[in-house]
Amino acid sequence: MLLSLTNTPRDYAWGSTTLLAGLEGRPPASGPEAEVWFGDHPSDPAEVQGDGTLDAVTGGELPYLLKLLAAASPLSIQVHPTREQARAGWEREAALDEADPTRNYRDDNHKPELIVALSDRFESLSGLRPIPDTLRLLQLLDGGAGVAALVERLSQSGDVLRDVIGWLLSGDARDEVDDIVASVRAAADSDAGEWTTTLGAVSAISETYPGDPGVVVALLMNHVVLRRGEGVFLRAGLLHAYISGLGVEIMAASDNVLRGGLTPKRIDVAELLSILDTTTGEVPVLRPAEVGAVTEYEVPVDDFALRRVALSGHEVSIEVGGPTMVLATAGGVAVRSDSEAERAIPVGTAVFATADETRLTLSGDGEVFVASPGGERVR
Repeated sequence: MLLSLTNTPRDYAWGSTTLLAGLEGRPPASGPEAEVWFGDHPSDPAEVQGDGTLDAVTGGELPYLLKLLAAASPLSIQVHPTREQARAGWEREAALDEADPTRNYRDDNHKPELIVALSDRFESLSGLRPIPDTLRLLQLLDGGAGVAALVERLSQSGDVLRDVIGWLLSGDARDEVDDIVASVRAAADSDAGEWTTTLGAVSAISETYPGDPGVVVALLMNHVVLRRGEGVFLRAGLLHAYISGLGVEIMAASDNVLRGGLTPKRIDVAELLSILDTTTGEVPVLRPAEVGAVTEYEVPVDDFALRRVALSGHEVSIEVGGPTMVLATAGGVAVRSDSEAERAIPVGTAVFATADETRLTLSGDGEVFVASPGGERVR
């Protein structure tokens, strides 16, 4: 069975008035449009055309959540737990009311994520930079007391980044944070060589979040710029934040988030540090296929799989396993199955194929993303 899906954009403050509107070919919105959810999550299940919401079809058992994400300003720095950490946290907080502001765990699942850029430029912070590289960057900043304090702490032994992030978020480093941010802004106004783009991004973030210690946490992270069709996979424990741009995001069906700055919301520093993975290094960029219609974005989890299909007038048939979504992101495209006739998919909407469908045929001229369970879940 094939079902047409839509949903109303969520109006988070960091959303854009133009990105989703531009994708769908409509005038700018009157307020921010941040995310469109295609899934059965109880907070915002997708609408089935003419007949209720998707959770009534799936029973709330879909293992993934597919989204369109449109960021005009930076999201909070955050990290998500492993399955084991989520289960332990869920059990610890079982007695807390769901609306309790001190509650960190909304379910007992992990939340790995994949983001793929739809805009020509999508900026993010992904993972922690190796300390020697950050020390080289800091050499470009003036010799203020805050920069000196950060350099000293980064030069210690042990689990340095966990200690430094804890110090920055503790509230005890306000003066140092202000000094470091001022130095970043000054350096961003001049040619900083290989660090020009990074310092410019962090300086811009500081304008949006003045006085927020997360600005200095951002200075410790990899600044990643994706081009259209490129993506990054964000594993459990990996510190990350989206800065700007339009993308397709897919994640495990979970709402577990620990924040690490760039937010007015509560930050549980101790819990954040307990699940943070301080392994450093670049996060690999996943690039679209140069040949053929289908790009598979390889991810090491079984909650979801994502494929990008570029259509140019020729039909493309794909094998599917488990409940599948086809999200249209460009052009004029349609889908049919072995049991159902062809139906168009307007850009910005999706078609859901129930688990009994095993093959989908895509046609038209444009682009779709195909989401399904991954790995062991489809066997």
